[in-house]
Amino acid sequence: MDKDIVEQNNEIISVGELNRSAKYLLESNFPAVSVIGEISNLARPASGHIYFSLKDDEGSIQCAMFKGSNMGLNFNPKDGDECIVSGNISLFVQRGNYQLIAKKMILAGQGNLMQEFEKLKGKLKEEGLFDDANKLPIPEAPKHVAVITSTSTAALQDILSTIERRAPSMKISVSPATVQGENASETIIEAFKRIQNYNNNSSNKIDCVLLCRGGGSIEDLWCFNNEDLAREIFNFEIPIISGVGHEIDFTIADFVSDLRAPTPTAAAEIVSEFNFNLIEKLSEISKDLVSSIKNILRDKNQTLDYQSSHLKHPAHAIREQYRVLMSTYEKIKMLVKQKISDSKLSFRENTNSLMIENPKYLILDNKNALQKNHQSLKTLIQAFLSKSQSRLVTYEKVIKSIDPQNVLDRGYSLITNTKGDVIKDSAQINEGEEITAKLAKGSFEAKVGKKNV
Repeated sequence: MDKDIVEQNNEIISVGELNRSAKYLLESNFPAVSVIGEISNLARPASGHIYFSLKDDEGSIQCAMFKGSNMGLNFNPKDGDECIVSGNISLFVQRGNYQLIAKKMILAGQGNLMQEFEKLKGKLKEEGLFDDANKLPIPEAPKHVAVITSTSTAALQDILSTIERRAPSMKISVSPATVQGENASETIIEAFKRIQNYNNNSSNKIDCVLLCRGGGSIEDLWCFNNEDLAREIFNFEIPIISGVGHEIDFTIADFVSDLRAPTPTAAAEIVSEFNFNLIEKLSEISKDLVSSIKNILRDKNQTLDYQSSHLKHPAHAIREQYRVLMSTYEKIKMLVKQKISDSKLSFRENTNSLMIENPKYLILDNKNALQKNHQSLKTLIQAFLSKSQSRLVTYEKVIKSIDPQNVLDRGYSLITNTKGDVIKDSAQINEGEEITAKLAKGSFEAKVGKKNV
């Protein structure tokens, strides 16, 4: 920003510019702040973020804790909880309201405990109790593991079941202790001393120690933040794996132990990893061995089957020869039957040929053919005569229909001139000319008198 907001009293600016200036002032002056107050109007939308108000008697502020930050909470916040919220102030330019973006949140009662925790942590770190150079190596394949925890916790059952499943040959001893409460750290120290005494007086020595407890609040885990316990762990001669709380929980015991596991189950998995991998490897070797043996047996069986197939028992050879003999017999039998059948067929064909060539049958066939031809000829002649007679009658009727005599019989006459030409027109004759009139019966001659045209 070129100008401070206080220098813009005489300048007219936009709402957006005012909000951006205010946002700059807030975020630059409050990059990190811790505020104590009571939670109200808490909301958990499907996005996984948490929205709430933090209030006290004098005021309230809107807060937002995004999913990535609230996943690290070791308690479930609710309305009415008094908490210490740490984060930065931000202003939402579009609406002009500001809010606290929470990065961390603890119950208010834990504030002093966290201060004590950080103070002790800094002290022990400065003394070198957390240095990797001072940590003992964890044995790769421990045979005997001791567990320090309460015998009534679910964490112990998780450890036992995990090791039983992954490394059943591993020996487990439990050195019980109270893992919560005012004197819990003292019972844990006593548990370490029992293990040390056991190793001093036994040939079956303990290779590794698991210091474990399930999750809880900072108060529940506070016994693991004890300075005397931290020094006991640091000076202990056997490698220690701490598995206290959940993955997000950290205690002084975690920092000073030789190795930290995020959970009790994870601690059990660490000490059983070699045995588990060994079991897996042995299982793979066993499977490969079984597979190899099966392959060898299969190959041998195939070789045996192949060789057996080429070795025949005498009885097999006899049976084979018998099958060949029977097959030959059946073929000869079939050929004889076929030859007889062919001979019979040839005999019948020759007999039929002789029957066809016999003169008696030839004469009979010719006679039958002659009779058939005679009858056919007779039928054809009768049909021809019938057809000719029918045509003759038809022609006769036609001739009669055009016979002049028939016309004359109806009273008409045929007039001809002296030349014999038929007179059809009066122009063909002259007055006084002789004509002949032929009637149905007889004729007469006449002379033309008057002619009419």
